[in-house]
Amino acid sequence: MNRVQIRSSERALAVGTWLIVGGAMLYSILTFTPLMAAHTPAGWRWTAPILPLVVDAAVVIVVRLDSVLARLGGQGGGWPVALRWMTGAMTLALNIGVSALARDLVGVAVHAVAPLLLIVTAEAGLAYRRALTAAVLAVEARQQAEQDAREQAAAVREENRLRAAREQREHEAAVVREQREHEARMAREEAERQERIRREEQARVEAAERAKLEAAERREQVREQQQAERERLERQAAQQRELEARERAERERREREARAEQAARERTALLAAGPPAEKLPEDRARQVVQAAFAVGLPVRVAAELTGWSVGWASARYQEQRELTAPNPRPALEGATS
Repeated sequence: MNRVQIRSSERALAVGTWLIVGGAMLYSILTFTPLMAAHTPAGWRWTAPILPLVVDAAVVIVVRLDSVLARLGGQGGGWPVALRWMTGAMTLALNIGVSALARDLVGVAVHAVAPLLLIVTAEAGLAYRRALTAAVLAVEARQQAEQDAREQAAAVREENRLRAAREQREHEAAVVREQREHEARMAREEAERQERIRREEQARVEAAERAKLEAAERREQVREQQQAERERLERQAAQQRELEARERAERERREREARAEQAARERTALLAAGPPAEKLPEDRARQVVQAAFAVGLPVRVAAELTGWSVGWASARYQEQRELTAPNPRPALEGATS
């Protein structure tokens, strides 16, 4: 609960207390003024409301001063307690007096409500005010502690800021010193680097001249080696070409001999069959005619071997002559390799 809520609770308590006090005072005046008038001489009955006003004034004093003392956290001692209970008892007695004399218990109970409520409200209000005062003091103490903590934190921050500023100045001074030392060192290193570059450049020029001489010598050696290698490769290539040509010629010769042997075997097989019982198919007859033409058999013999006519065999012979005239003799038609 914060200070605003506590003040709101105090205002609610004060308003409620004074409403109860005002109501109880008005009710008391209306209740026991007739009692005072009944027990006052006829010439002095006009003084009957004075005593209720006096008692209620005492009640107002008690309630008001108790609230002030409770807010200040003070104690009034025993007399305020005595006054509080005495005014409460007097108010109770005067309110129930008429009903008590009439032995009206219901009236006693009804008229006792207002004074009892006033007495209990005064005591409870005092306790509430003391509790609220303690709460206010606690809130103020907490706020003061928070304020002190904030001030201490602010002081710490300020001290940290000053220390940071001092460290920053020291750092900047150190940076400046390091910068100067760095510049001096860089100047020395630059001078050393320039001298080293000059020496390296001179050494590089000398090395380049030596490299040129060595490169010229290596190029001459490489050229001579390349020339010798080219000559060697050319000799090897010539030898390889000659060897491949001999191998190719030998291979072609063997292939020709193999083809010739194959063709001779095929011709021999075709011619060895003798005259057929009936005319051969045209493809088979053409192969027989081609074999007979190759070995130089007469047309009549070729016709007998195929079963076809001499004219047909003669026409096939003419075709073979036309085919073999400009070109070498071809392989047998239909022969397998």
